[in-house]
Amino acid sequence: MATVLTVPAVTPDAPGSHDAPDVRDWARRAGALSPVLAVIALLLVPGGGGAQGGTGGTGTVADAASGLLVLVCLVRVLRGGARPLTRTAAVVLGLPVLGICLAAITSNDPAASLPGVARYLQIFVLVPAAVLLMIRDRRDFAVVAWGLVGLALLQGAVGVGQYLTGTGASYQGEDVRAVGTFGATDVMGMATVVSYGLVVVTGIALGSRAGRARTAALCCAVLLSVPLVLSFSRGAWIATVLACGAQLLLSGPRRAVRVALAAGALGVVLVGGLGVGSAMVQERVTSITRVAAAPDQSVTDRYTMWAAAGRMWRTEPVTGIGLKGFPAYRDSNASLALSSGSDTAGAGAAFQRQPLLSPHNMYLLVLSEQGLFGLLALAGGWVALLVLGLRRWRLGPDRALVATGLLGWQLVDFFYADIGGPSTVLMSVVLGLAAWWALAGVRRA
Repeated sequence: MATVLTVPAVTPDAPGSHDAPDVRDWARRAGALSPVLAVIALLLVPGGGGAQGGTGGTGTVADAASGLLVLVCLVRVLRGGARPLTRTAAVVLGLPVLGICLAAITSNDPAASLPGVARYLQIFVLVPAAVLLMIRDRRDFAVVAWGLVGLALLQGAVGVGQYLTGTGASYQGEDVRAVGTFGATDVMGMATVVSYGLVVVTGIALGSRAGRARTAALCCAVLLSVPLVLSFSRGAWIATVLACGAQLLLSGPRRAVRVALAAGALGVVLVGGLGVGSAMVQERVTSITRVAAAPDQSVTDRYTMWAAAGRMWRTEPVTGIGLKGFPAYRDSNASLALSSGSDTAGAGAAFQRQPLLSPHNMYLLVLSEQGLFGLLALAGGWVALLVLGLRRWRLGPDRALVATGLLGWQLVDFFYADIGGPSTVLMSVVLGLAAWWALAGVRRA
C-alpha cells in the first residue's frame, strides 16, 4: 500500500481568526516552532562572520541554530515513519542538488568546492525543507512571519539609533548608515531584515480583514520604513518597492492607488518634513538614475564583476568553473576598472578594505560557478514556488501575499546581491515560508 503523505495542509481562514488569537495557543505554537524562531532570534547577536560574498560568511550562531533545526526536523521525520514530502515538493526542493553536485564534481578544484556544496545545500535545500516540515498550519505560518517582523523592528530600532547618534557605518564620511547589529562589513544585513519585515506586514495589512492584525501591521509598516530609508541600500529600496507594489496590485487596483498615494505622502513627511536623512537620501535616490550615465565606483565595480562572471561562464557554459571558484578566477577575467575592494568603517569597527569576492548578483554567481545547468535547476525551483504560491491565492490572501511577496523580494534583490554574511541564513527561513505556502498539501473546506 502506498505511504501516506504527511505534509501539513493549508486550510482557509475561519472568520475573525486573525483578530482573536488565543495567547496560550500562540505560546504553545512558539514552543513547537522554537528551532525556527531560534534561528531568527540569534541574528540579533552582533558580528559573526562579515559579509563575504559567494559562499562565504558561515560560522555564526544563527548558522549553528539552523543546523540544529535540520537535526530536530530529521528526528521528527524518522519518528513519524511516513514520507514527509509530496512528490512535487521533493522535486522542487531537490532540484538544486543536481546542479550543486554536478558543479562540485566537474570543478577544477573539487576539494575547494566542498564548503560551497555544504553552504548551498544548507541555504537552498535543507533549511527551507526543515521550515516547511516544522510549520503545521496557518497559525504556525503566522508565528514565524511575526517572528520576522519582531526581528526587523529590533534591528531597525538599533539602526535608527545609530543614525541619530552617529554610531553607524561610514557613509560619505559620516558614521550615519543604519546597519543594526550586523556591523560595517555587512551593510546589507539590516536592510535585508527590515525589508523582509516590511513585506510581511504589507501582506498582512492588505490581505487581512479590518481589525487588530491589520492595525498592528500598518503601524509596523510605518516604523520599518524609517530604518529602511536610513540603510541607504539602493538594492533593498528597489526590491521592496517592486515587491510591495506587486502585493498592492494583487490586492486590487483601486486599493493600490490609495495605498501608493498614502505611501508617497509618508515619504514626503519622513524625508521632506522631518528631514530623515534628506540630503543623503536624495543623493542616493538620484544615483539610481545615474547607474549608466555617471556611475560611482561601487556601481563600476559591480558592472566589472558582472562582466567577469560572464567571461567565466563562457569558458565552462554547462557546468561552470566550480563552487567558490569566482575569487580565484576574478582577476584573470576582470578589467582594470575593478578596484581593490570597498572601504568599510564605523559601527564599532576600524577602517578596512573589504575584498570583492563575488559579482553581487546571485544569478551571475550561479551561472559562473555552476553553469547554465545549475542556474536552471536553482532558479527553476524558485519560479515553481512563485507560480504554485500564486495559484493558491484564494486559500488565504494574507499568507499568499506574505509568501509570494517575500519570494518576489528575494528574486529581485538577487539582481543586486548574492549569498554571504550572517543574514544569509534568514533567507533560507524565508524560502521555507514560501515553500510551505506553495508546496504544502491543500485541504479545501
